[in-house]
Amino acid sequence: MPSFTVHAPKPRKDEAAADPERFAFVRDGFHFWAFVFGPLWLLRYRLWLALVIFVILYVALEVGLNMIRAPSSVQFTVTLLVGLLMGFEASSIRRWTLTRRGWTPLGFVVAENQEMAERRFFTAWSERAAVAAVTPPPQAPQYTTPVRRGPPAGSDVIGLFPEPGSAR
Repeated sequence: MPSFTVHAPKPRKDEAAADPERFAFVRDGFHFWAFVFGPLWLLRYRLWLALVIFVILYVALEVGLNMIRAPSSVQFTVTLLVGLLMGFEASSIRRWTLTRRGWTPLGFVVAENQEMAERRFFTAWSERAAVAAVTPPPQAPQYTTPVRRGPPAGSDVIGLFPEPGSAR
C-alpha cells in the first residue's frame, strides 16, 4: 500500500497558519510518468531547479557518450537507466524542492490513493486539534535544589567499586 508524505506551505501574509487546502501529498514509490517523460513531469510540478540540473546532466552525459563514440545500444541503455533513476527518485526530488521552498513536513499517511490519504490525515489532524483545545498546556516542572548534609566522608562509595585498599 502506498505511503504519502504531507507538507504544509509557509503561511501567506494575511494568514496565521497555512490553509489546509494548500497542503501537498507526495506519494512514495515509482512514478511511471516521471520515468517516461522526465522533463515534462518536472515541469508539471514546477520543479525548475531540478529541471535545469536534469537537462544539464543529461546533455553532458549524451555529449560524453558521443565523444567516446559509444555504440547506440550503450546510449539507449544509459538513457533507460537515467529514466529509471528519474522514476524512482521523483518523489524525493519533489520533497527536496518543497523543503527548499520552506514547506514543513507534517507527517506521513499510508493509504490506497491520494484521496484516502487526505481523508485519513485530516481526520487524525482534526482529532489532535480537538484534544489539544481541551487539554491545558503542560506546566513547567518544579525542581528543588538538592540538600547537602555535610562534606563527603572517606568511606562514601559512589558506584559499584569500593575504596582502593579496603577489605574485600
